[in-house]
Amino acid sequence: MKKIVYLPLDERPCNADFPRMLFGEELDIVCPEKMGYKKQAACVEDLIAFLERECADADGLVLAVDTLLYGGLIPSRLHHLSEETVQSRLDVIRRLKQRNPKLLVYAFHTIMRCPSSSCADEEPDYYGDCGRGIWLTGVIRHREQLGLESPKEKEELKAPVAPEYLDDYLERRSFNLSFVMKSLALAKDGTYDFMIIPQDDSAPYGFTAIDQQKVRAAIARQRLQLRVLMYPGADEVGNTLMSRMALRFAGRKPHVYIQYSSVLAPFVVPNYEDRPFGETVKYHLAAAGCLQTQDSKNADFVLAINCPAHEMVGVHAQPAAMREYTVERTLPEFVMQIADCKENGKIVTVGDIAYSNGGDLEFVQMLDEADLLLTIDGYAGWNTSANTLGTAIAEGVHCLLNGRTKAHDDFMLLRYLEDAGYCSCVRRSVTESEWFREQGFNYFYAGDDFRGVVSKKIEEGLYAFAQESLASLKVKPVIDDCYQPWKRMFEVGLRVHGEEK
Repeated sequence: MKKIVYLPLDERPCNADFPRMLFGEELDIVCPEKMGYKKQAACVEDLIAFLERECADADGLVLAVDTLLYGGLIPSRLHHLSEETVQSRLDVIRRLKQRNPKLLVYAFHTIMRCPSSSCADEEPDYYGDCGRGIWLTGVIRHREQLGLESPKEKEELKAPVAPEYLDDYLERRSFNLSFVMKSLALAKDGTYDFMIIPQDDSAPYGFTAIDQQKVRAAIARQRLQLRVLMYPGADEVGNTLMSRMALRFAGRKPHVYIQYSSVLAPFVVPNYEDRPFGETVKYHLAAAGCLQTQDSKNADFVLAINCPAHEMVGVHAQPAAMREYTVERTLPEFVMQIADCKENGKIVTVGDIAYSNGGDLEFVQMLDEADLLLTIDGYAGWNTSANTLGTAIAEGVHCLLNGRTKAHDDFMLLRYLEDAGYCSCVRRSVTESEWFREQGFNYFYAGDDFRGVVSKKIEEGLYAFAQESLASLKVKPVIDDCYQPWKRMFEVGLRVHGEEK
């Protein structure tokens, strides 16, 4: 069994647990025992000691560079570290490779995001007052550079951002970008065998898009286009690189056929992203070690993508009555195509990106009616389309290499309960309940306990959802653990397994 050292982007289950849930039986995946907590950075000295100890005899390393440099994804947006400190941490990676030349290093290093809303939950405290102003400033500056500025956009920025806040934000952006550039040098000299630069919550214009232009030019200048890929995503990259690692050791390069629910789906620019989905999916496949094919009969597996025809809306807008969700998307035929692929012996994994931040309940209902929930080989429908896509591809890769294991089926069961059950139903019903408000809770505060009264309500809601919406399952879903990783309502931590009914 190959030993893979894994340093996640942060401690949330999507980053720390998903790759191990999928690939942990076939690969010996070793992770740090302790990470940070949301805005509290991990102890980087302990992480360095972990890496130096475990990488000495490892076969591979999947590395979140932001965690090594700053202590986690959120701390990367908050720190006041010196250049000398961060450079010394970056130097650790080259030292690991020198000490173990056979170590296969797959790294990912994010470009700092710039959210469009004034919310400080994952940003500096001042972002709650002027976050939208900072975002608008970036959009206007970028569009001015391109000669696309409009008086209306400038008028929208009526209240200027306090100079000290904008300076702090831009200084950190510049600092972090400089280390993305330095990280490219490790790809150039072979320290990284492969690198992804995920674009966390990207958009066509703004500070993040400006940084992407600079990084893209640096990649081209150093002729790294085939070894460094930059595309929308973040929290799914652990799955993507673990897939690539498993395929590398297996000597496989799968060809994947894509089946869309709408002929217009490849042209949709998803929420929180900056390009048509048809271009993004090619990057995700290539990053995972796969290639898209137009030959459905000889494809190694099928990636079925449920997507609207034009504008994407959020999960709580469903069922959407818009044309892009009704007449310009044909769900019944899409489900029939999935069933036909399975009848012909194909591996089918589903990326449910019809809505951002949760699964499509009508689509899941159809899978239930067609008895396809656990007949298909993968399902994901959480958060951004990129997060979903990387997870669904990883499920397809795992099934191709290892078949349908108990761990694989339990992970799929988890996806239905979390992505459709929690994200699309239970999160809203609990958050909007009178009981929730009476307890003094809100979306960003679900109590002081990780496993408190809110978790109990969520667990009850998930069991009710499974009974009503996953009735065709031949197994009984059992929730072993339910908790709030960051004590808020956006995400849930679940451990799930299926038992015979």
